[in-house]
Amino acid sequence: MKPTLAFVGVGRMGANMARRLKDQGHVVTAVFDRHAPAARELAAEIGARACATLAEVTAAAEIVFTVVTDDAAQRAVFAAEGDSLLVGAAGKTFVNCATISPAVHVEIETAAARVGAATLEACMASSIPQARAGTLYLMCGGDPAVFERLRPLLAELSDGGKLLRYIGPAGTAGQVKALVNMVMNINTAALAEGLGLGVALGLDPKMLLEVFSQTGANSRVVATDGEDMIARSHDCYFSAAHAAKDSGIAFALGEQLGLDLPLAAATKAQYDRLVALGLGEIDKSGVAELTFPGRKGAGLTR
Repeated sequence: MKPTLAFVGVGRMGANMARRLKDQGHVVTAVFDRHAPAARELAAEIGARACATLAEVTAAAEIVFTVVTDDAAQRAVFAAEGDSLLVGAAGKTFVNCATISPAVHVEIETAAARVGAATLEACMASSIPQARAGTLYLMCGGDPAVFERLRPLLAELSDGGKLLRYIGPAGTAGQVKALVNMVMNINTAALAEGLGLGVALGLDPKMLLEVFSQTGANSRVVATDGEDMIARSHDCYFSAAHAAKDSGIAFALGEQLGLDLPLAAATKAQYDRLVALGLGEIDKSGVAELTFPGRKGAGLTR
């Protein structure tokens, strides 16, 4: 019999993961989001209950996925006092999918163990369409026995397990995810600068994309972000605010080790600028608004 599931954080990614697992025959009993209308809407769609408290979520399911925004949000849902997923959590399992500081994953594992619960970090290196289709690339960290127990469930989110990888103890998957996003964000900012400079030189940006795709300038973001940069179409799949946050996580890891990461720092500064301009909720491709001549965010298509 399949375990009952719940989701905390039902934004773009969490909601589509819940839909995918519902389609695969799982019972999603409860959902929670700090934006209550989002939880109510998804609950009505998939036959779940929109919970008013975190403790209700824990009581309603055997496995709880958390898909929240940052370190503060992750700590808040696992608070030591007050309403918390840790209330009545003995025997429950939490699958934490947010991109957060690796040390926070370790904190949450320790806090859950104190009350008799288990955790697994399941860091996602994919976007909204993959969440809905069940083709997420999942990097997992924590107790290997917990990973093996959850493998069949996680396989239904990761192309039958083809895109599922165990990294190591708690925190290690978070480290790898930070590096993935650091490199992705650097590539995105670099593409925006290359295309912006090309436009300033009077070159055809679509021609540049084709050349980039066939040369050493190629990266996955050439295909995923290039056309959007040219068209100024920045519908959000991965927000500029998240790019700033994730670049900051990687940069902080480097600082802790005494490493100099100038490209990560420069990329974070670019995304911080977008946030400061009030453009944090556009897609990360919006970094092109800082590099293409004559733009500066005016007249965006979102």
